[in-house]
Amino acid sequence: MANHRDELFTALQRLLPQHCCSRLLGKLADSERPWLKNRLIALAMGHYGIDLAEAEITDPTAYPSFNAFFTRHLRADARPVDLAPATLVAPADGALSQLGAVSEGRIFQAKGHCFSAASLLACSGDTAARFASGSFATVYLAPRDYHRVHMPYPGKLLEAHYIPGALFSVNSATTSQVDQLFARNERLSCVFATDRGLLAVVLVGALFVAGIETVWEERYVPGKVHHRHFDEPLTFAKGDELGAFRFGSTVIVVSEAPLTWDASYGPGSGCKMGGALGVFA
Repeated sequence: MANHRDELFTALQRLLPQHCCSRLLGKLADSERPWLKNRLIALAMGHYGIDLAEAEITDPTAYPSFNAFFTRHLRADARPVDLAPATLVAPADGALSQLGAVSEGRIFQAKGHCFSAASLLACSGDTAARFASGSFATVYLAPRDYHRVHMPYPGKLLEAHYIPGALFSVNSATTSQVDQLFARNERLSCVFATDRGLLAVVLVGALFVAGIETVWEERYVPGKVHHRHFDEPLTFAKGDELGAFRFGSTVIVVSEAPLTWDASYGPGSGCKMGGALGVFA
């Protein structure tokens, strides 16, 4: 029965004008009309059980817009970062959809579905080939989660590619139905140089995600290709902020070097930004 519901949910998404719906939501979420933004914030807090106890601003009416509320900052002490030299930490709060090894350049999505690292990253063939035997972790951010994305391991940003695409939901129901979903959805692929080889952090857009912003690009325009190579690479320490989602979505971390994942984690496990997920050999 559940599988039939998933099929119906996915079929409805195929019929929706995905980009129009997401842009409409974005306009509503940017509104600074007090009655509208306060109502949207109250509805979201009630429906998703959002707790502001860890936020810098704990008064929901003090946010200038719903987007400001949704991309809220946490207190400086809310997410301690594991600074052990060989650990890779969670880039965001959420649930681990999958984690494991990249096998012959392919990344596991869900039962019966995989996608290639090359198609996900949209970088050169030589660069993509370096991830062929590495490791990956996929973190799903629900609407109730903290929505800023952070650096999982120290590195220098070499290139960032914003790739237009579909806007399917990225929840478990849809990932089990849509082949190569993460490589089909609109996404921002960021490639870093580290002392363990290359590391990629991919922010994947989804249905009703009203945009992706980063600390080096105020906001990427949905539907528009944007490639940037950094002649002077930007340096990020472990735990530094990279960007934010304007609604729930997914972050995928792919490393050139293999990782040994913490045995306490598996598909469906919750994670908090800054917590150690695995260790480089």
